[in-house]
Amino acid sequence: MPLPFLTADRAFEASGETSDDVALPFDDHDQWRRPYRPGPWRVGASALLLLLASFILLATMVIAFAGALPGAGLCLGIAVLLITAALRMLRVGAWVSKHGLRRVGFFATTTVAWDRATTVRTVQQPVRWLGLPRTVQGQALVLARQGGEQLTLLTDHNADFLSRVEAFDRAADTVEAWGDEYRRA
Repeated sequence: MPLPFLTADRAFEASGETSDDVALPFDDHDQWRRPYRPGPWRVGASALLLLLASFILLATMVIAFAGALPGAGLCLGIAVLLITAALRMLRVGAWVSKHGLRRVGFFATTTVAWDRATTVRTVQQPVRWLGLPRTVQGQALVLARQGGEQLTLLTDHNADFLSRVEAFDRAADTVEAWGDEYRRA
């Protein structure tokens, strides 16, 4: 049973598009938006962390009813850390607005205003496979800042685009289009 009021797909259902790889539309360019959907690897890992957290919360309740409050507090703290990690994992990625481009990492966030960016382009280079130390040859969307510093935004082997080449191409094109529109020449 489809529940369109719970999804962001209402705009696509009205236009007749039903593909899961279609980028989400945006109306307000002042707000930070991710120009692509989170990938199945990222969503799956977050779902597993949330499932583990639910079991730990159940254990917390059992331990608390047994009367061992320090143990229940420790289990509650672990569950809160797992939930926080799962939610942060879902936020990781490249975000755009008319103010600039934001690369959200697990531990750090970098924001670059469009007037500080020189180019946004796709390049062939060694990229990390699912964020692990192993590198493979792939494509990366790179932001070049003033002063020659480069920031890798997306790769075709990260948790959002592994085995989804078309989705990576569409996301890279979208971010490049935002850069062309808002970056001052």
